[in-house]
Amino acid sequence: MVKVILLAGGLGSRLAEETTRIPKPMVEIGGRPIIMHVMDIYSHWGFCDFIVAGGYKCMSIKAFFQNFHLSTADFTVALGSGSMTLQPTQPLDWNVSVVDTGLATMTGGRLLRLREWIGDETFMVTYADGVGNIDIEALLAFHENHGGLATVTAVQPPARFGSLDMDGDRVVEFSEKVRSRETWINGGFFVFEPGVLDYVPDLSEPLEASPLARLAADGELFAYRHDGFWHPMDTVRDRDHLDGLCQQDPAPWLTFSRAAGSAIPSAAHRNRTAQEPLRV
Repeated sequence: MVKVILLAGGLGSRLAEETTRIPKPMVEIGGRPIIMHVMDIYSHWGFCDFIVAGGYKCMSIKAFFQNFHLSTADFTVALGSGSMTLQPTQPLDWNVSVVDTGLATMTGGRLLRLREWIGDETFMVTYADGVGNIDIEALLAFHENHGGLATVTAVQPPARFGSLDMDGDRVVEFSEKVRSRETWINGGFFVFEPGVLDYVPDLSEPLEASPLARLAADGELFAYRHDGFWHPMDTVRDRDHLDGLCQQDPAPWLTFSRAAGSAIPSAAHRNRTAQEPLRV
């Protein structure tokens, strides 16, 4: 089974209202830490072997998963002996490893620290604070088909500002929200071969800096285009927006459609994708 690495070690300074006391992956939306919602996406497609790459306040993450079985179960306790019988209410067939990859380690360095955990097989990586209805099976098929070392999921950023179309000083059209159909950014949900680790020089290197740039220059980085739902949690506004979306059943990041991502590329498409710049 392909392992899923969740990058969960950053400071989350733009969400300081929450992250002064807990790491950002533990910030709750819909009554559950956002990292659990990210794991739900992979679990939907049958990928349940997780490695959490922790750093800032890693003990909080360790304690959460260590106590998860008890905290989510009903139980009967014999007060005389202290023996306890658990009745799980949220049975999850997940295997979760939590690894402290260092407080000051950057995203690329966190992968280096996990080299022995990764082994010699294809693995997936994503950020523990962004959700999207990614077709993970199609993403893996795309990766296997192009034959390169790395795949990044390209997404279109959520609209945050309105648009004004003007003729001189006269507004001729007002749109409350606008989204450029030509803007693609790094949305996480990577698929990597172990050879990607050779592009990370040291623990202080962000994955999003020279490693991805060098992979692109070498023709080894491909973009899986996802035009479905995707949203990060960078600010309090993002947290509140995602919390509100949890009222939907299912949440939009668990509403999947084959049309939400690009198809397996033709040879011509693969060649074009490898050469197109990615904003990371």
